[in-house]
Amino acid sequence: MSNLLKVFSVLVTLTFLSSCKTLPETQPVPEVVQPQTTQHPLTVIGGVEPVYFLPINAPFAARIDTGAETSSIDVSDMRFFERDGEKWVAFELNHDGTQEHHRFEKKIVRKVNIRRIDEDEQRVAVMMTIKIGSEVITTEFTLANRTKFVYQALIGRNILKGRFMVDPSIENTLH
Repeated sequence: MSNLLKVFSVLVTLTFLSSCKTLPETQPVPEVVQPQTTQHPLTVIGGVEPVYFLPINAPFAARIDTGAETSSIDVSDMRFFERDGEKWVAFELNHDGTQEHHRFEKKIVRKVNIRRIDEDEQRVAVMMTIKIGSEVITTEFTLANRTKFVYQALIGRNILKGRFMVDPSIENTLH
């Protein structure tokens, strides 16, 4: 009887094994190729950078603010007037560090509503020519009283877009 049991066991085992599918041979895992890092086409700048308001010779330390749509500059002695039927503004731009100053007369481009926590503010925007890094740019700046702020100038997205990437952990990367 024990021979019969052995034969039966062998037959069951062979039947079981023949019904199992064989696994295909495993293929080697392809090597993972890391993409080559490329230099980003935008210049990386920090949270504070030097900006020249031409024709003033000394740079202003400017706060870089990706949350601000339009750049802003601290001015004093604003006087509004008309020239050839258009609205203009005269103002004084004083460099707090060097006391260098310049009087500007600029055509008003538009009025801008600035949303603040305590109250909204309306400012005028004019076209200003600045030098930031190696670039000379003519773009909109709102004129403001920034005496309560540490920095006289604020650089917003209208300058940053397509030109700079901001790393707030660094400062003064431009010369």
